[in-house]
Amino acid sequence: MASIEVVGGKQLKGEITPQGAKNEALQILAAVLLTDEPVTVHNIPNIRDVNQMINLLEDIGVQVVRLSQSTYRFEAKHINLEYLSSELYQKKAAALRGSVMLLGPLLARFGKSRIPRPGGDKIGRRRLDTHFIGFQELGAKFHFDTQNEVYNIDASALKGNYILLDEASVTGTANILMAAVRAKGTTTIYNAACEPYLQQLCAMLNRMGAKITGIGSNLLTIEGVEKLNGTTHTLLPDMIEVGSFIGLAAMTASEITIKEVCPPQLGIIPQVFQRLGIQMEFRGNDLYIPAQSHYEVQTFIDGSILTVADAPWPGFTPDLLSIVLVTAIQAKGTVLVHQKMFESRLFFVDKLIDMGAQIILCDPHRATVIGLNKQIALKGIKMTSPDIRAGVALLIAALSAQGTSIIDNVEQIDRGYQYIDQRLNQLGAQIKRL
Repeated sequence: MASIEVVGGKQLKGEITPQGAKNEALQILAAVLLTDEPVTVHNIPNIRDVNQMINLLEDIGVQVVRLSQSTYRFEAKHINLEYLSSELYQKKAAALRGSVMLLGPLLARFGKSRIPRPGGDKIGRRRLDTHFIGFQELGAKFHFDTQNEVYNIDASALKGNYILLDEASVTGTANILMAAVRAKGTTTIYNAACEPYLQQLCAMLNRMGAKITGIGSNLLTIEGVEKLNGTTHTLLPDMIEVGSFIGLAAMTASEITIKEVCPPQLGIIPQVFQRLGIQMEFRGNDLYIPAQSHYEVQTFIDGSILTVADAPWPGFTPDLLSIVLVTAIQAKGTVLVHQKMFESRLFFVDKLIDMGAQIILCDPHRATVIGLNKQIALKGIKMTSPDIRAGVALLIAALSAQGTSIIDNVEQIDRGYQYIDQRLNQLGAQIKRL
């Protein structure tokens, strides 16, 4: 288990460019299996989860060529389906939650697939029912081997159908969508997720020859085609990194310019942080955050305290609630953070309380943060990162604290943020890997 040492209390300054979007990358990488022609993908982040996904594709038989630091070419001409039954595949796929995205493309092209129960962040129940119910609606037969915890799916003849999703799952929508693009007939997906990453996937599939309409809405219509072609695709900047850097700038009273953020794809993320009192200015495609020694939380019009809750897009992404929570620690005012989706994601607040934060964990889903208004500095402590987003929230807290902090299990942060210590050190942070 690796660790980092963080010397806090330093004001940062400079420019930082967000990596390619992690959540988009896992979907796009899976989609290369839909064709036997080359697919080139730009702006791929060098992070653990994405590298594990690329490694899985290579194991299955995809030819992978790294053209530059962040550009890869994939050619899925010779796929070894027998590998899916191997112990090595089960071990690797079980360690990566994103491996579930392989199901839809493999079903569409080869009519069968299997996957072990995938891993990922320990943030609460993360059911896969939406994926499998969608596959069944397309005509697939599903069997869960409870003894070995392996999902087996047979889909020798996928047929288009009307599908009403029980939840607007991003990965569920993407998986069903990828299965439907090569199914016979027309598929309609209602209550579909419409995140920018999913819009990117749809646009890529259409360039490959798919026929998808309704992109950007919660009603997708897919007319099945027999074959898809190769293409070139560029990943969006990671909106979760953008939000993380906004929170970092506020907590450390730093002047930071976040480069190439693609403002139209950020949704309400900037507005939520502005409600915390954080000043910002869009300068073309860049986001400028001035140094602020003070930021005050806005109340609602009726005077009630600010509540920040997650919701399906275009609502606020749940991946940034941990960042909002830690940013509110040094605001003037009170914020209620309501994490609706996952019941274990807020448990990391005990570490923030040990650092001196005033937080009341109301229940597994809600926490009230009483801002310190920078009158009292957090103090450095030793702590452990429980998941990707909480890990970065703890890192932000450590960077704003007085003294030195040790964060164990930094591999969790590395799963979602590339070279985070090096990039922040270039801004003036003092982070050392142990």
